[in-house]
Amino acid sequence: MHKLPRRTLLATGAALPLVAIRTRPAGAAEFVYKYANNLPATHPLNLRTAEAAARIKQETGGRVEINIFPFNQLGSDTDTLSQLRNGAVEFFTLSGLILSTLVPVASINGVGFAFKDYGQVWAAMDGKLGAFVRGEIDKRGIVAFEKQYDNGYRQITSSTRPIRTPEDLTGFKIRVPMSPLWTSMFKAFGASPIGINFSETYSALQTHLADGQENPLAIIETAKLYEVQKYLSVTNHMWDGFWFLANRRALEALPPDAQEIVRREFNRSAVQQREDVAKLNVTLEGALKQQGLEFVGTDPAAFRAALRKAGFYAEWEQKYGPEAWSALESVVGNLA
Repeated sequence: MHKLPRRTLLATGAALPLVAIRTRPAGAAEFVYKYANNLPATHPLNLRTAEAAARIKQETGGRVEINIFPFNQLGSDTDTLSQLRNGAVEFFTLSGLILSTLVPVASINGVGFAFKDYGQVWAAMDGKLGAFVRGEIDKRGIVAFEKQYDNGYRQITSSTRPIRTPEDLTGFKIRVPMSPLWTSMFKAFGASPIGINFSETYSALQTHLADGQENPLAIIETAKLYEVQKYLSVTNHMWDGFWFLANRRALEALPPDAQEIVRREFNRSAVQQREDVAKLNVTLEGALKQQGLEFVGTDPAAFRAALRKAGFYAEWEQKYGPEAWSALESVVGNLA
């Protein structure tokens, strides 16, 4: 019988483990991706994206598995955005107001008192304005899916006096995120905006470093800001949503049919989550009233007129550029 040389046997034996290492275990996903966000696991966004991930795994025959990391588990928003860009994280949901540090026009949905209602919000963000912003995001090597998730309208709370009119904001010490858009808007009202990280907001209100703040109802409730605030003015002064973002290289590494399934299912969950938030806001109003917050009505037209007089809209029209501003005004009407 012919015998193989010892050297050949060693070479053949050394190659076998390498073949075994490259073999994917039966039933294992071909693509295992990470999706990060900054919200608690119980938030409607996480409940709906978990459903989307399950549908994606099923509809791709187990080829694509997406693991969810909520509540900044993988780092701060800024850290995770960097991870998304370099591919360490494949998917991320982020507010356009925060994304504006990378894509300036992404904050345009937060222009003060621009949207009169949700009908205008979705007409703009599912339409021409959203398409323009997605095009700008695309230039940074990131893909934004077509449907945004809802973060909600922002409301003003106060410990000193109810905010009913623009004049009530004169000299008012209000905590705002460290963002030029917020600072610009409240200065236009004659307020004294103070940039404070959200993690320090409760103590700032408690010690009266700031007399008030602004956030969607869900955040006011979960952060227990009602413990250090007395009034809640329903201003709807800014609308904020989450873009579902994908690392371009990771998305394009998926087979075309899997890419289509991923887009379709996360867009589907976004529409469902919008309905969830609308229902939740009705419940939250009652819960916050029970906690002692006094709800105060306002006239948005008066606030809009004050911003126009102060030159706020003209300033931001110039910053965002004519194409983006025209897309916004095509839905909400003339602002400047």
